[in-house]
Amino acid sequence: MIQSKIFFTLLRNVKIVAPNDLGCQNILIAGDKVAAIGKGLTIPQGYCVEEIDLSGHTLMPGFIDSHVHMIGGGGEGGYATRTPEIVLSKVTTAGVTTLVGCLGTDGVTRHVESLLAKARGLEAEGLSTYIYTGAYEIPTPTITGSVRKDIIIIDKIIGAGELAMADHRSAQPTKDEYQKIAAEARVGGMLSAKAGIIDMHMGDGKDGMKLLFEITANGEIPKSQFLPTHVNRNKELFAQSIEWAKQGGMMDITSGVSPASGSVKAIKPSQAVKKALEAGVPLSQITMSSDGNGSMPIFDQQGNTIGVGVASQFSMLEEFRDMVTIEGIAISDAVQVITTNVAKILKIWPQKGCIQVGSDADFTIIDDKFVLQHVWAKGQHMVNNGKAVVLGTFE
Repeated sequence: MIQSKIFFTLLRNVKIVAPNDLGCQNILIAGDKVAAIGKGLTIPQGYCVEEIDLSGHTLMPGFIDSHVHMIGGGGEGGYATRTPEIVLSKVTTAGVTTLVGCLGTDGVTRHVESLLAKARGLEAEGLSTYIYTGAYEIPTPTITGSVRKDIIIIDKIIGAGELAMADHRSAQPTKDEYQKIAAEARVGGMLSAKAGIIDMHMGDGKDGMKLLFEITANGEIPKSQFLPTHVNRNKELFAQSIEWAKQGGMMDITSGVSPASGSVKAIKPSQAVKKALEAGVPLSQITMSSDGNGSMPIFDQQGNTIGVGVASQFSMLEEFRDMVTIEGIAISDAVQVITTNVAKILKIWPQKGCIQVGSDADFTIIDDKFVLQHVWAKGQHMVNNGKAVVLGTFE
């Protein structure tokens, strides 16, 4: 059920990382927007107001997850290994307020139309949602028959993906086929004032990002047109992604891909951020997404599925904590990786990814031990004292 909104909410005595550190402030929510930030805010007279003291807490922009399997993913081990659809409380209790849905290996029994319907449903329940058109296969599935048309005509479609590269599950496209889809997405984005990016799944193949470097070599399609993800899945791919980012591209580290989750060759996500910064990658070129609700198949040397799991969005919160508490990354920098940088590549900044007057009232609030306490999404209190207080329709 959907919780009714209180028009004004005044949050008092909370440290704000916006992502720059604003210190301890008060923040006023009016409807779904940030109305004011300051130390001496007063409650508007004559209005219904909820006032909450958040002393000892840190308030950040709501997390933005650019790679989520909203309607499930997987199936590489047969029909029984198709992961289920995501539910609202699993998103909000991970601190996520904005997410981008994608398909993946399976563009046959799962459809872009179904993904669009799920995104609309999650938005009706209180989140901000977008989707990519397409899947691993080539020609890639769309709604209108064209990547360009999908991006221009359908409001929630902001790019194409998840396309696969250097992976035995991909359609093994040629450079020209990848390049054509990128061109379609680029022009579609230009004509609709959207990101028009390609969310590019990077696999364990030996060529890694070789084709991406070739496609962007002459500069006609810039590196900013691609968001290569899962780049921390092995050391060789990660090294390529560092060079890619130093040349102006983005590198998306997957919080759900780590040795602890069964990806034995992977670099722990928080460590990957630290290594990238130490290698000279600008902070603005690093993002993190979860691969949430996607399958995590385990293959043998012959490519046979020998195990499967489900990726959790909660890994973003865990890796954010570890960036700060273990890797020593400043909290304002760690916040940018999962909010501001993502909002900018998706072209939804400054509505999202920052806290300033006029931006959406999307907040993730933690205590001094980095435990999630509260979440507001578009001004609606979704998580209170660590528990979801707004549930999805069928929860």
